[in-house]
Amino acid sequence: MTNFLPPEWAPQSSVMLTWPRADGDFARHFDAVERNFIDIACAISRWVPLHINYGLDPAALRARLQQAGASTGRVRIFQVPSNDVWARDHGPITVMRNGAALHLDFRFNGWGGKFDAQLDDALTQTLAAQRAWDAPVEAQDFVLEGGAIEVDGHGTLLTTERCLLAPTRNPHLDKAGIEAYLKPRFGCERVLWLKHGDLIGDDTDGHIDTIARYCDARTIAYQVCEDRSDAHFEDLAAMQDELRAFRQLGGEPYRLVPLPMPQAVHDDDGRRLPAGYANFLITNGAVLVPVYGLPQDPVALAALRPCFPGREVVAVDCRWLIRQYGSLHCVTMQIPRA
Repeated sequence: MTNFLPPEWAPQSSVMLTWPRADGDFARHFDAVERNFIDIACAISRWVPLHINYGLDPAALRARLQQAGASTGRVRIFQVPSNDVWARDHGPITVMRNGAALHLDFRFNGWGGKFDAQLDDALTQTLAAQRAWDAPVEAQDFVLEGGAIEVDGHGTLLTTERCLLAPTRNPHLDKAGIEAYLKPRFGCERVLWLKHGDLIGDDTDGHIDTIARYCDARTIAYQVCEDRSDAHFEDLAAMQDELRAFRQLGGEPYRLVPLPMPQAVHDDDGRRLPAGYANFLITNGAVLVPVYGLPQDPVALAALRPCFPGREVVAVDCRWLIRQYGSLHCVTMQIPRA
């Protein structure tokens, strides 16, 4: 068995979205949030075929997408029940095994039992029964969310101790046991563990995709905080020191690209939301970057553009999406091309 998890910048056959429910967690602001999802769908479909999981009549959604200008000829909609929208975490993680695509279906337990996730946990198998893909699905008896891992395509997996070592995920395994499980499944030689780094309001126990991201095998873009009065300052400074100490597999230091901390964003009840710019999506021909209508938006876009030569860096307004404590990368899952 030879597996390889392609990095996000590898060619993709599609990107998955799971549509919000009017009676779900977004109910309070559903119309605004659905418009946000329509904008995301239009942006993705411009660059890559789009796979949507939707609990109601697909024809009605397709008509709304067509009216909004989405490339509906590149959109496939599957009628699938779900608990929530976080496709990064309940969708399959697709590897190449001996050159052919294989969807690994890890267990999803609502980020350590915080939320009901039975429908989301079954979603990949439900799609397999509907023949959503030609590639087979292989169940994994291991709790893992896609937002918890980053790979460089050259043997390195990047993650956080706070998430993967959480006792609510795989309590029977220590760090060595987790590494032994993941390395062969993703074709990795080593795991780099961050001890620090977390955004206030993040329900995931510190997913790597909110704080530090590979742009290529030599470059990591990461969230910084330069305001000493901000509660993030000390933890993100410690994470920056860790990143500076990391080395590529060949021994060279990484090129590090700091992303500004957006000014604090709060929900209607005054709770701080985990807004950040590391939650971007790399796809065919473009990098979609969440923005929030803040002064730091253009600074983040300018920092990311040189990291992705040959790709257009596109801002996607996520100020409504962030109200449920996640952003653009969290609601998408790329399916690499075999």
